[in-house]
Amino acid sequence: MHLRHSDADHGPKTVDVTYIVEDPESLIDDEHFTGDDPTATEHTFKAAKGEHLLEVAVENGINIEHACGAVCACSTCHVYIEQGEEQLSEPTEAEDDRVEEAPGLQRNSRLSCQCEIEGDGPIVVRIPAWNRNAVKEVPH
Repeated sequence: MHLRHSDADHGPKTVDVTYIVEDPESLIDDEHFTGDDPTATEHTFKAAKGEHLLEVAVENGINIEHACGAVCACSTCHVYIEQGEEQLSEPTEAEDDRVEEAPGLQRNSRLSCQCEIEGDGPIVVRIPAWNRNAVKEVPH
């Protein structure tokens, strides 16, 4: 399932979000990547308040797995929030239930589809090497 940027007007992109990609070869979509070096492990993008971390990543060519299409029905978009957790929406009970099913659970585990940017940043997100988009999807 492909995630498309929402049609909602989120306002200006003023929040720095850094993605630490443990396996860039598997997670970076060269065709849609907006960063400088697709082989690097760290990428910073500007995001707007109201966007979700998954949405920002996919929009910039980082293929975080999202089997359920970002509706909080699975745990495939599991990431670690390394910095800026207070800049994000609080996890809901549904997210807490789903993230418990994720491999490699840590105290800073979140589902990127549920992390709405609320603060001014910066935010640092680690995408584990085992989070691979095994089938690179083409937008419809």
